[in-house]
Amino acid sequence: MHKLAREVRFCVEPFSSESVVGANSYTSKPCGDGLSIYFGLMAELEGTVDGDTGFVVNVAEIDKAIRAKAVPVFESKVRENFGNGKSVSYFDLYRLLKKSWGPIGGEFVDSKLSKLVLSVNPFRKLSIDSEDSSVFYFSEKFEFAAMHRLWNEKFSEQENYDHFGKCANPNGHGHNYHVEVTVKRAGSEEGVGWGGKFERVVDDNFINVVDHKNLNEDVAGLKGKNPTVENITSFAWEQLKGKFTGAELESITIWETDRAYCTYKG
Repeated sequence: MHKLAREVRFCVEPFSSESVVGANSYTSKPCGDGLSIYFGLMAELEGTVDGDTGFVVNVAEIDKAIRAKAVPVFESKVRENFGNGKSVSYFDLYRLLKKSWGPIGGEFVDSKLSKLVLSVNPFRKLSIDSEDSSVFYFSEKFEFAAMHRLWNEKFSEQENYDHFGKCANPNGHGHNYHVEVTVKRAGSEEGVGWGGKFERVVDDNFINVVDHKNLNEDVAGLKGKNPTVENITSFAWEQLKGKFTGAELESITIWETDRAYCTYKG
């Protein structure tokens, strides 16, 4: 079984009744005209590879389904709310994802829709994994800079260099880490605040603990542990679990570089 994902990026002009189709599918199509609200909607489908085409699904068909079945739904809600002087909440967006699930999935006979992911900006996204899901997932990215040294006193010096290479440098080395925190929220909690509260929890309980620190020496929760990205990720979980009002911690992903990351689900 293969899973294939495709994202359609589009913009909605909240005070216009017309869409500017645009011609650049990489950026956004519809593209908006002037200041618009940006979305990226990704559909993940699972199925078997067709022996003749090599496709699970032709991605052009995914584009077509999202633009025909989902984009008008988002346009309508955004314009309705803005026209009434209301914002569009994450709970509104969750309901729009659910509303789009059946129409998008119904466009594919030989594959199954397995996930919808909505990016609302470069660092926040919502997702659902079934049409009748009672929950949605909210993810946000953060960053911190820190130094560490990978070393195990049980190993000889040569063994340490054999295991950790340049990361065993006696003076340590640094990384610019990126962190994605994902929580699970019930879709029935309309009115529950979010905004900066989520960010403050992550900032107070994790980012401020590790940012611009020597992870070997300055972080009590990592004392006695080799501060690998694996151990940092599980430490982040311990720092954040149970801290989100109205939401349950789902996963934490930390990128040590743009080529290496670890995800932890406690």
